[in-house]
Amino acid sequence: MKPAARSRLRRLRPRTLRAKLTWGLVVLLALSCATVGLTSVFALRSYLTGQLDHQLADSGCLFPSTLRGTADAPQQTGGSSGFGGTRGGRRADTRGQGIGTFGARLTDAKVSEAAVVRADRNTRVTLDAADEATLDGIPTDGSAHTVTLSALGDYRVYACAGKDDDILVSGLPLAPLQDTVRRLAMVSSVVFGGALVITGVAGALWVRRSLHPLRRVTDTAAAVAGLKLDSGEVTLPGPTAVGDPHSEAGQVAAALDRMLGHVQDALAKRHTSEERLRSFAADASHELRTPVASIRGHAELALRHPGPVPAKVERALDRVAAEAARMSAMVDDLLLLARLDAGRPLQRAPVDVTHLVIDCTDDARAASPEHRWALDLPETPVTVTGDPDRLAQVLTNLLANARLHTPAGTRVTVRLERSDPGQCSLSVTDDGPGVPSELRQTLFERFTRADRRHPGSGTRGAGGGAGLGLSIAAAIVAAHEGTLTFRSIPGSTVFTVLLPLR
Repeated sequence: MKPAARSRLRRLRPRTLRAKLTWGLVVLLALSCATVGLTSVFALRSYLTGQLDHQLADSGCLFPSTLRGTADAPQQTGGSSGFGGTRGGRRADTRGQGIGTFGARLTDAKVSEAAVVRADRNTRVTLDAADEATLDGIPTDGSAHTVTLSALGDYRVYACAGKDDDILVSGLPLAPLQDTVRRLAMVSSVVFGGALVITGVAGALWVRRSLHPLRRVTDTAAAVAGLKLDSGEVTLPGPTAVGDPHSEAGQVAAALDRMLGHVQDALAKRHTSEERLRSFAADASHELRTPVASIRGHAELALRHPGPVPAKVERALDRVAAEAARMSAMVDDLLLLARLDAGRPLQRAPVDVTHLVIDCTDDARAASPEHRWALDLPETPVTVTGDPDRLAQVLTNLLANARLHTPAGTRVTVRLERSDPGQCSLSVTDDGPGVPSELRQTLFERFTRADRRHPGSGTRGAGGGAGLGLSIAAAIVAAHEGTLTFRSIPGSTVFTVLLPLR
């Protein structure tokens, strides 16, 4: 079978349970009707054929035995004896013979006489060589056989041996039998066809009504599938209430309700735990800002002491100030994530992304002049609506990620363009070693850290990162109704930000 034909068959094949049940009901009924109809037709044909055989057996070869010397002639007036036409003073006996009865006499495998009983006479029939061969091949075994004669059609014939070493053949036409069987087949087809149509429509309505509870279960499952269950407080649909709990649909609905109840409890517990963690992170970050600022202030004050300070002490104070500054930045990042998780709205203002890209790239070039920085900007400015400081933080984090995790001499290209209608694309591409495979699934998760830097350049921690840069960038982009994706192979790593245009 050709692929196109297989594809059409697959499209025509019922897929839903309702369609399968309806088609199954119609097919079973069609098979039953066909079985009953064929059985009736064959039974009637066999019965009528048996009746013909009995008539032939009862009449024997009387009619063909009187054909010797007969010719076409009208029945004589007043001939109540039932004899047909005369020839040489002899007449064919048609008494007890039905209309269409066939008789033939064969001598030396040749038909010497052949006639058919008509309404008022017996008519001589001319047979061709094929008919003679057919009649000569009929066995004289005392049973009837079906033959087809070119001049007469289908006949049920009976052969017997004559007194003069000839063969006598008597037959009855099959046309009335075939008409009766054909009429029965036509009536059965019409009746059974109408029954199939009515049963198909009624069955479809019945199956649809019977499966209506499953539709409610499906609608409930579809509503749950459309919910965002990854975070936040989620309210699941109520019980399906499909009716009889002992039916299959009721059992499925009850199982679904129990499952949704467990899921609702689990989501509520998870949401409570997330709220506690979020509240703890926000409170802890807020509380840490004061001591961290105090440590930083005391370290800077000690460094400004007018008196001589030992070199080791000055080095220790420098490290205290640097780590305090790093901790302060980490606290700010945690507070920002807590605010984004809580769904607090960001500032909404027009932002010239082209100008923002230029400024952030200049800052990255000043921080790492050993990298090769390149810009690819459109001729006209690109403007979006959002928080300019947070969008700048997204680009700064992406540029810092490329700067910290690629060796000196790496080319970093910042490209800004209008992509799909109503969107702009901001990408940061570097030709560094790429993202390790073990980090690709968790790259945007919080506190994901790894050393991807070139040998001799220090560790990730030494670079001041806490594993929050990309997660903060992803959260800020999501708050602007955009997406942040990446693709990475050795020699090419691309981070792409899609934002809706203003």
